[in-house]
Amino acid sequence: MAGKFEVYKDRGGKYRFRLKASNGQVVATGEAYETKASALKGCESVQKAADGAQIIETES
Repeated sequence: MAGKFEVYKDRGGKYRFRLKASNGQVVATGEAYETKASALKGCESVQKAADGAQIIETES
């Protein structure tokens, strides 16, 4: 089973998303959005950006 995005309303009334792995562990979270539609677009942006993304190590 693939991971899934969950869109939810936070305590402050803003919309956020989290990406959960197939085991239920949260692996990424999104910023706060004013609307649910914006949060959904954020999910889509992450999906597109992650497809084939390289892993690059950097120094702190």
